[in-house]
Amino acid sequence: MNSEDNPLPRYNFLAGATLLVDKPKGWTSFDVVNKIRYKLKKSLKVKKIKVGHSGTLDPMATGLLVICTGKFTKKLTQLQGLSKDYTGTIMLGASTPSYDAETEIEERFPFDHIDPSLLEQARLQFIGDLEQIPPMFSAIKVDGQPLYKKARKGEKIEIDPRPVHISQFEFTNINLPEVEFKVSCSKGTYIRSLAHDFGKALRSGAYLKALRRTRVGDFSIEDAWNLDELVEYIEAIPVEV
Repeated sequence: MNSEDNPLPRYNFLAGATLLVDKPKGWTSFDVVNKIRYKLKKSLKVKKIKVGHSGTLDPMATGLLVICTGKFTKKLTQLQGLSKDYTGTIMLGASTPSYDAETEIEERFPFDHIDPSLLEQARLQFIGDLEQIPPMFSAIKVDGQPLYKKARKGEKIEIDPRPVHISQFEFTNINLPEVEFKVSCSKGTYIRSLAHDFGKALRSGAYLKALRRTRVGDFSIEDAWNLDELVEYIEAIPVEV
């Protein structure tokens, strides 16, 4: 995050700050926000400080979280509408209830018929304006309860498709049954659903094995803090209140 030519920034956390954080794998976005809020309250010696993020990353995913503090939390709604970039890996030949590696494989499918031509035909189906059905294992609320809670109870809910836009969906490496990719998409796009639907388009199955968010609007992962380093910064550097 810093070098001799790029000194550490100074933040006025209470007045408002925007923090770019590289979320570690296994952490929820809420975990990261909680950690930062706790450290800020302790460092600034305040009982309360607003901290929020501009868009959830699943626990298995890594990458860019845009976090705002203080009065800058008013910007979160606007930030949530920004487009995003991701890189990741799709595993073909199997599906999971959550559409990613967080749940066990529930069904296996043949993939020997998949060749470069079929991959390209399927890829092109997922560029442009699409109607996408979110995964059951998501935070979308139905009757006041997140879908993932209903999914864990074994409930099946009919979910209406939602309009999304995918401006880029490219393969960066193909080593069947794995396909590495990069995606640029609108807000509200579920990359897990993209992986699941991609498997169907290949007359097979698929789930998201790995995911990393690299961009949110004009914010880049290259400018993000490692979470441990940010915590050390908050603990060690005097900040203006």
